[in-house]
Amino acid sequence: MTTQSGTTEARADAPKGFDEITILWISEGMSCDGDTVSLTAAGQPSIEDVVLGLIPGLPKVNLVNKVLSPSLGGEDFLAPYRKAARGELEPFILVIEGSVPNQNIIEGDGYWTSFGNDPATGEPQTLNWWIDQLAPKAWAVVAAGTCATFGGIHAMAGNPTGCMGLADYLGWEFKARSGLPVVNVPGCPIQPENFMETLVWVLQHAAGTAPPPPLDHMLRPQWLFGKTVHEGCDRAAYYEQADFAKDYNSPKCQVKVGCWGPVVNCNVPKRGWMSGIGGCPNVGGICIGCTMPSFPDAFMPFMDEPPGGTLSSMVIKPYGAVIRRLRGITNDMVNHEPRWRHNKQKLTSGYDPHWRA
Repeated sequence: MTTQSGTTEARADAPKGFDEITILWISEGMSCDGDTVSLTAAGQPSIEDVVLGLIPGLPKVNLVNKVLSPSLGGEDFLAPYRKAARGELEPFILVIEGSVPNQNIIEGDGYWTSFGNDPATGEPQTLNWWIDQLAPKAWAVVAAGTCATFGGIHAMAGNPTGCMGLADYLGWEFKARSGLPVVNVPGCPIQPENFMETLVWVLQHAAGTAPPPPLDHMLRPQWLFGKTVHEGCDRAAYYEQADFAKDYNSPKCQVKVGCWGPVVNCNVPKRGWMSGIGGCPNVGGICIGCTMPSFPDAFMPFMDEPPGGTLSSMVIKPYGAVIRRLRGITNDMVNHEPRWRHNKQKLTSGYDPHWRA
């Protein structure tokens, strides 16, 4: 079934409450495998916890991923993918990592990226062929990382591959066998806990113990990408006070040195990167919008002040100056102990030991 222009219909009678499910992870999109590498840093929960069955309420999970697989590779590794393509493996979740190139723009022979060889001809089998075979049969389809969700770096203006995100390829109206659309978890790479939290929700849904995960209009998990970087940034108060960094060594707001945090949907400043530590602005890095559908084109050149940064800083400057001064005065007041705290004979706190009603 070709899915380039259309998609499958949602199955209202889709089975629920699976005891066992397979995750088929393909990272042969145009990618650097950074999302798989990032995944290994997850701890809430870790991928090991999920595979070992240590999370209550989840079905047994069989993970097939080239980086994390004990297989020797080759046809041994490809066996479950081929089984799924023949319709002999159910249920399974298809995870795609990397941008999806456009095979239709190639004139004559050739391909952009492949995953194994055709057993009959020995010719490479393209990523597009695998998506066409597996996506309509998958219980759920998940895009891992900004390349897979929206095209990312490989889809920027001037690219020769015609790369796109998975939902662009399958169609934004695509529905997997569960009735779920493509579940997009952007990030360059994914924030490990963001992906694992989303995957666990999908697995709980597969087990029949949770409703479908709530997704926004770009098919991102709402609870993870519903707020901006700025709203969770520990430098945000400096912006309010019009106190801006002039270089990358400053702990102040970095809007004027290239940070796009006020308009980018991402929770990294609040969540951190690994074990709650890090997150771009938290460690002195600017936000370059890597979780957004328009990345990287709309955010380039990096490290230049974003459009509107000058205007917004001019507007907030007089307000910020007043607020900063008033807060300084109040801060000085509350930075002194009350006068009744002393080691003298007379109590001056206002308490009268002889008072009677």
